[in-house]
Amino acid sequence: MKFVVSSTELLSHLSAISKVISSKSTMPILDNFLFQLSETELTITASDLESTLITSLELENIEGVGAVAVPAKLITDTLKEFPEQPLTFQIDDNSFNVEIFSDNGKFNIMGQNAEDFPEQPQLDEEGASSINVSHVALQKGIERTLFATADDELRPVMNGIYVELTPDYMSFVASDAHKLVRYRRMDAKAEFESSFILPKKPAGLLKNLLPKEEFDVKVEFDDKNAFFVLSNYKLICRLVEGNYPSYNSVIPTNNPNKMVIDRLNIYNTVKRVSVFSNAASNLIKLNINENQLIVSAQDIDFSISAVERLNCEYEGEEIEIGFKSTFLQEILSNISTSDVKVEMSDPTRAGLLLPAENEEDEDMLMLLMPMMINA
Repeated sequence: MKFVVSSTELLSHLSAISKVISSKSTMPILDNFLFQLSETELTITASDLESTLITSLELENIEGVGAVAVPAKLITDTLKEFPEQPLTFQIDDNSFNVEIFSDNGKFNIMGQNAEDFPEQPQLDEEGASSINVSHVALQKGIERTLFATADDELRPVMNGIYVELTPDYMSFVASDAHKLVRYRRMDAKAEFESSFILPKKPAGLLKNLLPKEEFDVKVEFDDKNAFFVLSNYKLICRLVEGNYPSYNSVIPTNNPNKMVIDRLNIYNTVKRVSVFSNAASNLIKLNINENQLIVSAQDIDFSISAVERLNCEYEGEEIEIGFKSTFLQEILSNISTSDVKVEMSDPTRAGLLLPAENEEDEDMLMLLMPMMINA
């Protein structure tokens, strides 16, 4: 087998799919890229068994067809050192020796038998669902919710993004039991009702790939796997098994106390004041009354405290509520509007944080559980 490829183009594709390779792989073959050469293109696959990323490059100069597994770290480290130039790959079908010829030199890499590489999961055609989703809707859905997923070994369903498809909207939900995010897109709909739980790692891989995408993404899924087909990449991932908790039941509906405030002002205030909070609890207090918000924190052990006042628009009775500052900062940094709306019922029930005005075709809600102030 022999082919010629641009060094920078190959590196760009390999860098994108190399993120799937695990450093703690139990199968040595998974430390390799699978190179498959057809008459017109080179297809490259990386996998950690749970997730598989595939990319392809159309090449003009190809001799022979076949496949070989190439050490991932060695080939990417090598390509990083080349300026833009054509590289010629010559592969011995029997010994799997890979020779790379550059303008000025020759590099030898020992490949492995491609047959040792695990086979890709196949879609169960009978039980499969399929939908085309705008790349923007999918990207924003993942970006807005990924930070709220849990790291809970006992409840693996909480470690992913719950994707719900209905004839009216597509929603993305993530929660770690302290905070919850529900992000809906009205411009992404299905003709059926269905759902799946997307694990954290493939969600992160998609988050990196989608900004470069220009077209709709084809999403197919069955009981076990999901397939995301982009222009130059295909991601296959094993879904999280189990039923996602009924998240709608924890969202409080009757919230008479409503505050609208400049998002950056409250974010920066919380950041400053939280320096003075107890290191173990990160508790900060919000006291809201008559269009004024007082943010305070103290650490009795070190006799330090901080208070800041902010103007806001407020409807409701005076309320004092406590939140974990790190969670509040995370939520505020993941809302993109200039003003944020905070809705509360009482200091023991969850507070809702919403964009003051939702952008077209989207509906976002973030929920944060309070902390006991007098604990």
